[in-house]
Amino acid sequence: MTHIDFPYDFIKLLTHPLAIALLMMLCVCILTESVQAAPKNLKSFQDKAKEFHSILTAPAFEKTPEAIQAAAQTAIDEAKQAGDGIANQNLDQVTFAGAFQALDALYHKYGVTANRISIIKNTSTDEKLRDTATEEIIKLQDFMVEFSYREDIYRALKAFDDSHPQLEGEDAKLVKDVMLEYKRLGFDLPSEKRKELETLKKELSKTEIDFRTNITKATQALKFTKEELEGVPESFLNQESVKTGDDEYTVMANITWHYQTVMENAKKEATRKTLFHARFTLAKEINVPLIAKMIELRAVIAEKLGYRSWADYRMEDRMAKNEKTVRGFLTDIIASLQPKFEAELQAFAEMKARETGEENPAISKWDWRYYRNRYMKEKYEVDTEALKVYFPFEKTRAGMFHVYETIFGLKIEPVDSSDAWHEDVTLHAISDAKTGEPLGLIYLDMFPRPGKFNHFAMFDLIQGKQFDYHYQRPTAALICNFPPASGETPSLLTYDNVETLFHEFGHGLHELMTRAKYAQFSGTSVPRDFVEVPSQVLEYWLESKQVLDTFAADYRDPSKKFPAEILDRIVESNKATIGTFYRRQFAFGMIDMAFHAHREKEQTLDVIQTSNKILGEVFLPVPDDTSFVTYFGHLAGYDAGYYGYAWADVICADLATMFEKAPQGFLDPQMGMKLRREIFEPGDSRDVNESIQAFLGREVSKEPFLEKIGVK
Repeated sequence: MTHIDFPYDFIKLLTHPLAIALLMMLCVCILTESVQAAPKNLKSFQDKAKEFHSILTAPAFEKTPEAIQAAAQTAIDEAKQAGDGIANQNLDQVTFAGAFQALDALYHKYGVTANRISIIKNTSTDEKLRDTATEEIIKLQDFMVEFSYREDIYRALKAFDDSHPQLEGEDAKLVKDVMLEYKRLGFDLPSEKRKELETLKKELSKTEIDFRTNITKATQALKFTKEELEGVPESFLNQESVKTGDDEYTVMANITWHYQTVMENAKKEATRKTLFHARFTLAKEINVPLIAKMIELRAVIAEKLGYRSWADYRMEDRMAKNEKTVRGFLTDIIASLQPKFEAELQAFAEMKARETGEENPAISKWDWRYYRNRYMKEKYEVDTEALKVYFPFEKTRAGMFHVYETIFGLKIEPVDSSDAWHEDVTLHAISDAKTGEPLGLIYLDMFPRPGKFNHFAMFDLIQGKQFDYHYQRPTAALICNFPPASGETPSLLTYDNVETLFHEFGHGLHELMTRAKYAQFSGTSVPRDFVEVPSQVLEYWLESKQVLDTFAADYRDPSKKFPAEILDRIVESNKATIGTFYRRQFAFGMIDMAFHAHREKEQTLDVIQTSNKILGEVFLPVPDDTSFVTYFGHLAGYDAGYYGYAWADVICADLATMFEKAPQGFLDPQMGMKLRREIFEPGDSRDVNESIQAFLGREVSKEPFLEKIGVK
């Protein structure tokens, strides 16, 4: 490259503060425009995928109840036919392709339909479509329970396994894992016992669906005056859906960002208490018996399978392996955090005493968010609401894309989303930047609306899978509920919201960057106590000023970047209140364990009393008439697995140290590519402990996590 000496005056001009500000604004605009460019036609990506012997697919979503019903029935009919093909082989001539590969392909195809209908259930604005989708999901899950107990299919699989095939790698792991799952289904038991298990599992599946559906349907609108909402930001109060009268403001207890905004900022304790009671009595009457039923069914299933508890059953194929390990993990850190937790509560209580004039006030469950926020403002001068100006949604999303493109060697581009389930949904293609290979598609459904799933999650649509002559690249969806735009003000995110965005998109990347051969191992199909690792580790990127400088700027004046001293104070304030955060998390984990651990047959379990007691002992006392667990959606899906968030945090803290030491820090492309290759791409195609050690070059250390939470 030819070297050029620029004139001194030109250099002086370029280094002038105004020029720098203009250049920074230009960079932000270029970055935003590059992501907000006109969406490309999907076919261009599909044609490119063919060059790599891959297929890229955007699902065609059903538009009528009849179409949903027909799709579900077709999936069932095709699964039966494929299952017959596996079962009807000559047992002396069963092949790996005709048995295990065929079964994986069958589950993959069936899952595509079930996942698509699940999206309709969780996102449609049409109640009839949602209700029909719910009914069909129950039918699909019932059928799959029946299918998993087909003895003729098991005989074909076992015949091949008994032939002691010489397999390696993923092929060998597929046989091993499938046969273990049949053991866990009870195929070592007599046929009449298996029939009992099949009936119990169908009942459990329906109960879990009903439990989750009740949470989605539960709504509670509360009316407040402006005086009652003293301290709550004007940006919230001026939302069109919130300001519903001259002096009337409607807060939806079921909308998470409504709840958190008011609980963090409302000065009047009575307001916070009212909202707390409303949220934690949602679905109470209808879900309490369902929780009790789920717990009882799980205990009976575990006992019939020969396990000491549902927790031991669920953990057998996870990193923790058993209930004892998890209890020890939770108990040790809870005890270690006790002094720090007490000191934090004392600091909150002192603030409450000054504000209310009470002597020795108690910190209640409806207080901790408010006083934690006040503590951050007063001691660390961190105003979470004021910082939202640095995170307008569109530019934050664009910035996140740029960060992930940089570290993982990706290109993220908009695709025409006119066929998506809602006009607000966007579609994006993710490709390898070096080769141009399309890796997958991801839908983003970012803002709340009536009837929609009301939390934050990544949903599978199509899993990655190798077929004979092509690879089916994955398609996924992020279903989130960030604060929407209001009038002239764009959607503005809190720092915590940005963490959530980075986290959930991390799940999407885990799903889309997969290289696993089989759907059973693809993407996020990993042990439940590892599944949060690839997404949670990415939250560390937001503690890097280097990373924030690539996108975080005041939307009113893009020359104003996120202040370094504020970031330092956020990190310090989070550490200063991390005892409160983790004691709450561990309380949830202990509730989950109490529900699913071993207990004597004659013991009865009052789910509200049990959960409230644990919350009171590990975190903060709660009123007897509230019911946190009836709105705790993790009890269906993360049952005996909620500990996994903290378990993953231990691993993530250590993974992050590799970037802290990398030449280019958290934007180091070499280390990022290693994270992609060793953590994101393998899925469960190998033991996840091997993946961790391949990235670290050693076993995991707990020290970075203990340092993070201020415990030695």
